[in-house]
Amino acid sequence: MKKMRGIVGVLAAAIILAGANPSVAKADNPIVQTIYSTDPAPMVYKDTLYVYTGHDEDGAKYYDMRDWHCYSTKDMVNWTDHGTVCSLNTFSWAKSDAWAGQVVERGGKFYYYVPVIAKQGGNSIGVAVSDSPTGPFKDAIGHPLCQGYGFIDPTVYVDSNGQAYLYFGNPNLCYVKLNPNMISYSGGINRVYTSTASFGPYPGRASAYEEGPWFYKRGNLYYMLFSGNGIPEHIAYSTSTSPTGPWTYRGVIMPTEGRSFTNHCGVVDFKGHSYFFYHNGALPGGSGFARSVAVEEFKYNPDGSFPTIKMSTSGPNPIATLNPYTRVEAETICFSSGVKTEACGEGTQNVAFIENNDWIKVRNVDFGKGAKAFAARVASPVGGGTIELHLDSLTGRIVGTIKVPNTGNWQKYVTEYCDVNNVSGRHDLYFAFKGNGGSLMNFNHWQFFPVEETPTPAPAPSTENVNNNSTAHIDNGWYYLKNTNSQRYLTVEGDKAEAGTNVCIFRGTGADGQKWYVENTSDGYITLKSGLGNFMLDIAYGKNEDGANIGIYHAYANDAQKYVVKNTKKSGVYTIGTFVSNATKYIDVYEHKTADGTNVCQWKYYGNPNQEWIFEPCQGPASAAQTENPTVQPTPAPAPTPSVSTKGLEATATVNSWGSGYTASVKVSNSTGHQVNGWTAKIKKSQVKIDSIWNVNLKESGDYYVITPVDWNTSIGNGGSVEFGFNGVGSVDNISIEIE
Repeated sequence: MKKMRGIVGVLAAAIILAGANPSVAKADNPIVQTIYSTDPAPMVYKDTLYVYTGHDEDGAKYYDMRDWHCYSTKDMVNWTDHGTVCSLNTFSWAKSDAWAGQVVERGGKFYYYVPVIAKQGGNSIGVAVSDSPTGPFKDAIGHPLCQGYGFIDPTVYVDSNGQAYLYFGNPNLCYVKLNPNMISYSGGINRVYTSTASFGPYPGRASAYEEGPWFYKRGNLYYMLFSGNGIPEHIAYSTSTSPTGPWTYRGVIMPTEGRSFTNHCGVVDFKGHSYFFYHNGALPGGSGFARSVAVEEFKYNPDGSFPTIKMSTSGPNPIATLNPYTRVEAETICFSSGVKTEACGEGTQNVAFIENNDWIKVRNVDFGKGAKAFAARVASPVGGGTIELHLDSLTGRIVGTIKVPNTGNWQKYVTEYCDVNNVSGRHDLYFAFKGNGGSLMNFNHWQFFPVEETPTPAPAPSTENVNNNSTAHIDNGWYYLKNTNSQRYLTVEGDKAEAGTNVCIFRGTGADGQKWYVENTSDGYITLKSGLGNFMLDIAYGKNEDGANIGIYHAYANDAQKYVVKNTKKSGVYTIGTFVSNATKYIDVYEHKTADGTNVCQWKYYGNPNQEWIFEPCQGPASAAQTENPTVQPTPAPAPTPSVSTKGLEATATVNSWGSGYTASVKVSNSTGHQVNGWTAKIKKSQVKIDSIWNVNLKESGDYYVITPVDWNTSIGNGGSVEFGFNGVGSVDNISIEIE
C-alpha cells in the first residue's frame, strides 16, 4: 500500500540525489519544505515567533491558493508546523484566492485579516478570530470587512495609543482605522497619495508601489514596506513620522532575484534580533506559482534605515538550543526531504508520506551531559521500516535505530524505544527513514531520556507571576479534572497503562485514564494517582522549566509527582502548582487550545483559564476498590443528568456593532452551588435576528430562538462558565436572555 503525496514531497527528494551528501543538507532556507508557502506574516507572542503563510497548491499553473498555514519557532532554525489554521471554507461567502494576510493579537484574541474573492462583490477583505495564535480561526463577522477593486494584501498594526490601522491595496494603497473591537472601522476608506517622492520612481506610473504593504512602527518612525517595480518585483520601503503619512521613499531593501517574479515581505524583532521574511522559488519545482517562505537576519543602520538584504540558502543562526528531553513534535523541522505533514488523530500534526531515504534535520540540539534512550510515537499499517538517528549530517554517526512495527492503520500510534550511545553536547540531529517501497510510517512526536543526574534544589519563587491565592483543600478521593477553558478532561493518552505515557485533554468519556485519586501528603501537597493503576501524574524528569511535559510514571510520590492546589476567584475552580517549581509553574493546557488531544505541560503562573481546573467527584475504577482505603473515598457521583436551575444560572451578552450588523458574545455563568449538567437559553425573535452562531446548537420554536449546548460545554461546574456567540443583522442595544 502506498499513500500518495504531492509534487513538493516528490521533488524535494531531489535534494538528496547525490546520495547522503552532508553538504547539501546544510541549506536551511526556505524554512518550509513540506508545501509551497507564500506571503509570510510574522508575529511575536510571548516567547514564540509565529509566521503565517499562504499556500501554493502542488502543480499550480496560476495562483491556486485555498488556505493559510502557521509555523512557530523559539530558536529561528527549527519550525513547528501547526497545519491549516484558516481557509476559504472559514468564510461561507468566499469563493477563491486565499492570498496574503496578517495576524495581530489584541486583548488575548488573535485577528486574521485575509483577502479573498467573494461570491458576490469581487475583491474582499475578511477577518477571522481565534483564542489561540495557532487557531482554528473562525469568521468574526459573517461577511466582508470591506470590498473594492484591488482590495488585497491587508497589513495591520495597533499603535501605542491603541488605534489600529489596516492598510491594503493593489495598485492603490488604502487604509482604514479599525475600531477597538477589531472587526469594524470608522472614518471610511482612505486612499494614500502614492507619488514618486513617497514610494519611488517607476516609468509611466505615479510610483513604484505595486502591492504587498507591510506596516509597523519602530521607535518614533513608521515603516511601509511594499512590493514594487512591477513584474518582476523587488521589496522597497518608505517611512513617515505619522501613521497616515505623508510618506518619504527610502529605497530598495531586497532587489529582484530568485525564481519567483513576485515577492512579499514581513519584518519583526524577536529576542533582540531583527528578521526579514520573504518568498522565492527556491524549492525544486519552484516558480512564480510555486513559492517558498525564507528569512534573513539583518541589522538596521544607525539612522533606522534598512541595509540591502540578499536571499540566502543558509538563513539565520540559531538564537537558542532545542531541548531533546521534553516531548518534541515530529513536525518541528529545520529542513527535510521528501516528507509532508497532515492533521494527526492524536492532535496537532504528524509527519506523513515518509518513504525510503527521506529525512528530517533538527538543528542545534543540546544533549547536555548525555542521553541514554530515545522514544518515537509512530504508526504504520505496513510494517514501517526504521528510523536511524544520525548526528551532525546524514552520513554522521548513527547513535540509535527505531524499528517501526505494523500498528494496524496510519493513525493508530505506539511508542517505540531504543538505547542511544555516547550522545552529549550540542549537535544537529537527523532522522533518516529506511524501508521498502511506498509510504512507510507516520511520525507524531519524539523524546530523548537523559543519563541519571543528581537533582538540584528548586530555585526560590520568582517575584514575577507569583500566585498569591490561598491554598485550597481537596478531600482524598477519586475525581475527574476538568479544564475550564476547553471543557475537556485531564486524560492519559490512549488510556495506556504504561510509565512514560503522555497526558493530554480529551472530552469526557468516563475512561479510567480520566480518573485521578487525590491523596493529601503530610507537607500540604497532593499526589494524583491514575485510575489505570500504580502510576502518578508526573513532571518529566522533575524539570523546573516552562514547557516541561506531563505524563504518568511509576507511583513513587517523589517531588515530580507532588502538587499544590490553589483557590481562584471562582468558587470550585482551582489552579494546580508543581512542587518541582516551588509552585511558580502550574498545570497548563498548551497554547490555550481546546481540541481533543492537546498536550498538557507545566508553565509559569498566569492564572488564565487554560490553567484552571474543576475537581469533579467520580467513582473510582473497579480495580481500585480493593486497594484504596474505603473510608477516604467520596460517595460515588451519579451519572450526569440534565439539571434545570433558574437561580444562580445567568447569561450575559456583550454586543459589538459594526453598522449593518453586530456580534454578540454570551457568557453562561453558574453560581447555583452545584454542577449544572445541561442548560437552555431562549431569546425572543423580536429582539434579534440571528445570522450565524457558534459553540452551541440553535433551533427556532414559536417566538423564540432556542439555544442548547454542544457536547463539550454541556456541563458547567459551580463558579464556572461557558461562552458562545452569534452574528446578528440590524442593530441592537442590549439582549435579554432567558436561561434555565
